[in-house]
Order: sequence, then structure tokens, then C-alpha cells
Amino acid sequence: MYRIVKKRLLAQGIALLEVEAAAVAAKVEPGQFVIVRVDEVGERIPLTVMDFNREKGTITIVVQDVGYSSAIITTMNEGDAFQDFVGPLGVASEIENFGTVVCIGGGLGIAPIHPIARGLKDAGNHVISVLGSRSADLLILEEEMRAVSNEVVIATNDGSAGVKGFVTDGLAKVLSEGHKVAAIWAIGPMVMMKAVVEYTRPLGIKTIVSMNPIMVDGTGMCGACRISVGNETKFACVDGPEFDGHLVDFDLAMKRLAFYKDEENRAKARLECHHEGGHH
Repeated sequence: MYRIVKKRLLAQGIALLEVEAAAVAAKVEPGQFVIVRVDEVGERIPLTVMDFNREKGTITIVVQDVGYSSAIITTMNEGDAFQDFVGPLGVASEIENFGTVVCIGGGLGIAPIHPIARGLKDAGNHVISVLGSRSADLLILEEEMRAVSNEVVIATNDGSAGVKGFVTDGLAKVLSEGHKVAAIWAIGPMVMMKAVVEYTRPLGIKTIVSMNPIMVDGTGMCGACRISVGNETKFACVDGPEFDGHLVDFDLAMKRLAFYKDEENRAKARLECHHEGGHH
């Protein structure tokens, strides 16, 4: 069993869990993910890795209460354990010394951008992180990101912290300061990643996105996570999760993601009904 050794609430409905998973911690690299299962009957959930500690043999994940299973995970406590904790899955980030790089994290995307920013900084890059959230109280991991970045720019939709607007406004601020940016990593909701690549395409700045579509097995067998990249079909779980953002067909990816929304909402409604003592 994979025990939770530390739990911290980062914001409303968002929990950080540090989990004992020595075999995964020994091998994991920035950009990779894990698939977890709470118990025998639980569904398999892909989660990006926010941090790892090879010495302690732990993996840190960040989970938001958005669906049936994530609602259960966010209520787990220290001492509770996962039945399965499989990884590392996916292809690691290509980390080298590019010069000046920008790491953009939107909402929950700040969690997986964290190990990438750290890896890039360790490789000698000047790392500028742009963090976005709807409002200041939903901004997660700011201190952790400051620790692995040379500079941090914050953008909130309501202007309660940093630049008022979106991460693209934060990026515009960075570029207006005359930084020669060699590459950009952007992780967040599909609409955010799409906006970033539309912004950087005419500028010709290499932009890498992390695609997290619906996955079932994480080994490329089921095909649920297929996306179109440069007019070729790729499987996010084995070919990704990182891709050249300028080649990703975001409209198709967003359509596919919408397929599963109704099913997820039904499952979550059943869970809430159960919690309130109602009948299924």
C-alpha cells in the first residue's frame, strides 16, 4: 500500500498529498505522471507529479475535487493509503540549458510546472515563471515556485494579485521587458494552453504544452487519450504528455474532453447524494 505521509490543503478543494512510493520516486523525472487507484473498486486516475524526493522515497501530487474519484482523494488523510500508485508514466521533459525560459502554470497546472521549472533552473537556465489563477485565494504553490524561479509574474483574472488578466498578459509583461526567451512551457486548462500557443505562434517562440486528456490505462492500449499533433495521431500517455504546442489541434482535443463531462457529473452527483444520506 502507498501511504500518505503528509497532507496540506492549498486552497478550497485542492489538496497536496505526499505519498510513499519508493520505486516511482527512484525513477521519476519532471514532466511525467502517475496513475493511482484508491481501492479495489476505484477508477484509475492519472495525476501529474508536483514533486519527488528520491531520498525519502516520496511523490507529491496535487488533487482538485472536480469529479467522483478526486472528491474521494481530497478527503483522504495522513496515514490513509492508495491501493495502486503506478509510474513513472509518459516521457520526461527535455531539460537542457536553453538560456532564458518561461514556465507558465495556470490554476492546477502550477503543480506539474514546478518540477520542470526546478529542473530547468538546475540546468542553468534563467527561469521566469508566470502563474495564473482566477483570484488570489485560488493561487497555489507561490512560495514553492519562487524557490525554483529567478523571477515570478502573477496574473489573476480579477486583479486581486499581480497583473489583472490572464497568463498571456503576464507573458506579455515578461516579453515587454526585453527578455530573449528561448522556450516556453505552458501547463493548465486547455483554453489557457491554446491561448498561449496562439500568442507565441506569430513570435516564433518554441512552446511546449502538457496534454492531459482522459486516460484509462496509461500505456497507449485504450486510445482514449489520442490527440492530433501536426496532423498525426499521438497518444498523450506514451508519446507525451508534452508536445510542441504549435502543432497540437486544440479544438479537437477540447471536443474530445467535453465527451466525458456528462458522465463525470453524473458520477459526482451520485457521490454527493450518497454523502447526504440520500439513496442512489
